[in-house]
Amino acid sequence: MIAEEHASVFMRSGDRLEVGGVALERLAARVGSTPFFAYDRAAISRRVAEVREALPDDLDLGYAVKANPMPAVVQHLAGLVDTLDVASAGEMAVALDTGTSAERITFAGPGKTTDELRRAVAAGALVEVESEGEARRLVDAGRELGLTPRAAVRVNPDFAVKGSGMRMGGGPQQFGVDAEAVPDLMDLMAGLELPLEGFHVFAGSQNLHAPILVEAQKRTVDLVLDLAKRSPEPIRYVNLGGGFGIPYFEKDEPLDLAAVGANLERLCAERLRPVLGDVRIGVELGRYLVGESGLYVTRVVDRKVSRGTTYAVVDGGMHHQLAASGNFGQVIRRNYPLAADVVGRDAEEVTVVGCLCTPLDLLGDRLRLPRVEVGDLVVVFQAGAYGLSASPTAFLGHPAPTEVLV
Repeated sequence: MIAEEHASVFMRSGDRLEVGGVALERLAARVGSTPFFAYDRAAISRRVAEVREALPDDLDLGYAVKANPMPAVVQHLAGLVDTLDVASAGEMAVALDTGTSAERITFAGPGKTTDELRRAVAAGALVEVESEGEARRLVDAGRELGLTPRAAVRVNPDFAVKGSGMRMGGGPQQFGVDAEAVPDLMDLMAGLELPLEGFHVFAGSQNLHAPILVEAQKRTVDLVLDLAKRSPEPIRYVNLGGGFGIPYFEKDEPLDLAAVGANLERLCAERLRPVLGDVRIGVELGRYLVGESGLYVTRVVDRKVSRGTTYAVVDGGMHHQLAASGNFGQVIRRNYPLAADVVGRDAEEVTVVGCLCTPLDLLGDRLRLPRVEVGDLVVVFQAGAYGLSASPTAFLGHPAPTEVLV
């Protein structure tokens, strides 16, 4: 039994699952063991094409590598997007290995070390400065290397975006420079002879509400234009952030991408271009490009009944897919979509748990699934973003899972 709204990418005849045209059981044999993550190459390409169709032609599309830094995934996306946005020197190395020009790599994050700044300057990546202290260290790194750093300012806006899964702007934040402090920082950078390329404003993530995103984008443009007027030099780069969400839970409705794209079209044509001219304007998406392309595949290793509750114990768990356990940002735990890759069996209520010795290792609570037996495959959908790299893989010493791009 498969939740159709989440499984359409992976369904084939007979109501069984496949990834990239390969039957799931055959893919498991090819990988060699479970659990594993499988990402569908064609699904990623289709999503990028959908976004391209909805967005203005003159708007850069960036991929936030932190969503899924698997090298094969990043390599595939490097040929489809305009920029790669990284949050560590490790991610920058993955991005550079794709052959992407450093001019198209941006580096954000509130805790860049001096070594990371030095590496970014040496590579030629655009560093999105998040504090006065970081700006000074960036200048020092450039002087040490005899190179002029590339710098933008990441701005913490003076507004918050309601409905976001994670709020990353508005109020006090570890992210970026408070909007009211940016003019002083720009003056400091000019005094330090650190050229300013532009601004990055990112207010929140995982938002499914187009009207809220539309309003946030309008306010972001207001903020960018105000800061641009105060800049001591012409602005050449604007990152409007992202925050496009994907549905995870039963009552979630997909984002109205067309409405968001139409708003961006108007903002670029009517407000940004007339003032800023031929500036690079972009949005930065991670989860929205890859989240729905992935499965986390596990195998049932035990079946048991405890005081009336049926448990299917699988060989994976929260150490690989923390978000599905409800321990990665959920206030009230809700089930991610799950399915059993079996047909022809009556449905039953079952709780799917992982192999870890903790009650937190819960993947699906009281689900209606076909009766599962030892050896059957059980999968978690929406596993293409913030899965393996966002999970405590060392917890209890189980082996790391494989990742495949099919």
